[in-house]
Amino acid sequence: MARQDAQLARNVVLTLVVHTPRHGWAIHEELSPTGDIGRAWTLSRQLVYRAIDTLVEDGLVKRATPKDGGGGDKVIISPTAAGKRSAIQWLDSPVTHLRDVRTELVLKVMLRERMELPLASFLEAQHEIFDPLIASINKDASGTPVNLWRRESANAVKRYLNRLERDVN
Repeated sequence: MARQDAQLARNVVLTLVVHTPRHGWAIHEELSPTGDIGRAWTLSRQLVYRAIDTLVEDGLVKRATPKDGGGGDKVIISPTAAGKRSAIQWLDSPVTHLRDVRTELVLKVMLRERMELPLASFLEAQHEIFDPLIASINKDASGTPVNLWRRESANAVKRYLNRLERDVN
């Protein structure tokens, strides 16, 4: 797994635990293709547990005393104070690359809604990052396939952000 993907996995798993402490299998189900978050972005069981291990090592989550889950003991994963701060900091940080909209931005919007965090200020910060970049991309009027793709993709992001803002207000 690429470093950036591992970091995204870590942040998503942490945020899910901050929202609701739970066992690893429940996190995996949430991130499976049929889970609420998995509809937008999936993570295999193996990578969910790897992310949990990393979060434990970093002191952002802790494993609680096992509880009988009917099919064996379930270890509940819960956030530490540092984990809560880290998740909120990640959710508040705007995405910096247009290529990450499909994954990171969509996930942040979904998770912010789930955690009942305000979306308007986040979208405003996102516009501050993307608007100058999109304007710069639109200045290049050449019709090469790459430039055409960049313009269309950038303008789709702008429309997406504008639509989210309309839905919030």
